[in-house]
Amino acid sequence: MAKKVIGNLKLRIPAGRATAGPPVGSTLGQWGLNMMDFINPFNDATKGDMGKDVIVHIQVFEDRTFAWKSLGQPVDDMIRAVTGIKKGSGKPHSDKVGKITRAQLEEIAKAKMDQLNAIDLDGAVKIIAGTARSMGVEVVD
Repeated sequence: MAKKVIGNLKLRIPAGRATAGPPVGSTLGQWGLNMMDFINPFNDATKGDMGKDVIVHIQVFEDRTFAWKSLGQPVDDMIRAVTGIKKGSGKPHSDKVGKITRAQLEEIAKAKMDQLNAIDLDGAVKIIAGTARSMGVEVVD
């Protein structure tokens, strides 16, 4: 019989630098989980992505055990890195902060394909392009 899930957590943590302090320690502590059972494996698994933030999904089970999955770098961070901007626009439809090409969109879409709700690469590119537009980044061909 499968374990009963009592909580689903989503955290954004610097790769390879999780500590017992916030946000990891305070979040896992609320659920009564052993922090070091998460911190050490997470740091080992993500040390190749040092300097980047990583999205992590944690399922908490009724017996105070958990399972976690790293989803990699967020799409908005990838767009900012490719375009060289510090942040998105406060008025994305009128104030443009950068430009991104279809080739750059495809590169991001290939990296995130397994996490997107898309049937093919073209659909994934459209999803990434929508994120870029909502950040104030102009999509050019």
